[in-house]
Amino acid sequence: MFSMFRARKAGFTETVVTSLTSGGNDIPMSCRAMTHEEILPVIRGVALCILLAALDQTIIVPAVPRMARDLGGGGHIAWIVAAYLLTGTAATPIFGALSDIYGRRRLMQPALILFCAASLGCAAAQNFWQIVLFRAVQGVGGAGLMVISQTAISDVAPPRERGRYQIYMSGMWGIASIAGPMAGGALTDSLSWRGIFWVNLPLGALAWVMSNRALRALPPHEGGGHKIDYLGAALLIGAVTCWLILADSGGRDFAWDSRASAALLVAAVVLTGLTAWAERQAESPMLPVRLFTNGTILGNLLLSAANSLCTFGASLLLPLYYQYVKHTDAAASGLLTTPFLLAFVVMSYAGGMISRALGRTKPTMLVALGLCCVGLGLLSTMGRATPFVVCMAYGVVLGGGIGLVQPNITVAIQNAAARRDVGIATGCMLLFRAIGGAIGATLAACMLLAYGGERGFHAGFGARAVVALIAVVIAAFMRDSALRGA
Repeated sequence: MFSMFRARKAGFTETVVTSLTSGGNDIPMSCRAMTHEEILPVIRGVALCILLAALDQTIIVPAVPRMARDLGGGGHIAWIVAAYLLTGTAATPIFGALSDIYGRRRLMQPALILFCAASLGCAAAQNFWQIVLFRAVQGVGGAGLMVISQTAISDVAPPRERGRYQIYMSGMWGIASIAGPMAGGALTDSLSWRGIFWVNLPLGALAWVMSNRALRALPPHEGGGHKIDYLGAALLIGAVTCWLILADSGGRDFAWDSRASAALLVAAVVLTGLTAWAERQAESPMLPVRLFTNGTILGNLLLSAANSLCTFGASLLLPLYYQYVKHTDAAASGLLTTPFLLAFVVMSYAGGMISRALGRTKPTMLVALGLCCVGLGLLSTMGRATPFVVCMAYGVVLGGGIGLVQPNITVAIQNAAARRDVGIATGCMLLFRAIGGAIGATLAACMLLAYGGERGFHAGFGARAVVALIAVVIAAFMRDSALRGA
């Protein structure tokens, strides 16, 4: 006998379907919607995993010169940071696809083990290339933590309700952005740069316990039976790595018109073409072509890259502006950049709540991208005489716009993707975000080198304002889809 009853409201109405069978065999007829009280432990359980992955991108920055000096890195110092970003970016869509095949919980535990084992390797590294190798492995684990955590959220909360939980995600990024560099500097000065990696072990153990308990509450996984697309994965890793090395090192480690740049460009183009060909032939493609034929998903992927280009560029340019134009020290520049980061965190939560109330994302995106364009335009006018309070106010406008748009991009992509593709769609979004960030950092460096002084900062912020304006145009032509409530 079957009975349907209405459960109490907990943030949003849920319908529970219960099956009663005879003979001792319980066969579920459907999955019920989770209540707010049931969703919160899942969100909190995976939030620490996001913090771990985000923290290792920021906590290491103050320690890099000391690490290179102790281990003999010489002119290759940038590879300590770049190795993590390169492998993490390449592994992002792969973890997304594998989580769709095998489930989130079965992928989270290996990712945590890999991340912690690589952290142990970094702490014990005896030469420069050892730490670069272990940082590369750590990036793979970090990619898994990030993708699976964000995808798990989509498994328990429908798109329209996801905004109310955004404070946990944006809060983790805010902690990593603000506390990471300070903690890294303090550990390096008081103990050793090795302490930066040792601290990951207790945090990883806690994340293991919390995420394992949280992911047990996920709905039953339905993605079995697919084959792994090994060829597509290998070609994708090769293509992404070539593009990112070119974007990260071109014009710095080797000239743009050098043979190295030409070789990387040719390899990137060829591998990208081979990836597209292989994915069209694959039975279970690692990067389904159908994602890029969906106008909403493709448009939001482009917005993710553009938004990240503005975010990473501004995060790099703002502290440098305070140091080189306003002549502050490193600690003061970090403090002056804090309002920009706080605005990002606060408006991330606000953006999610606004879209939840509206039931769609496009209106919020247009306002947010407009704020980004205005904020970057204002920042491009700053000079030596601009008061500090005005500079910080301009940063708040930009940080608010960036924070307002990013969670809506995530929700829009997951809302447009079929359930079987949520993991890989989230992975693609993070892939485009990483590529946009790499281009943003490279563009900032190029502008400063080309123009120098105040003009370099004017050009750097101005170029990003143009990118933000292009993003506004893309968002204006995108379809405004209603967010699913289930």
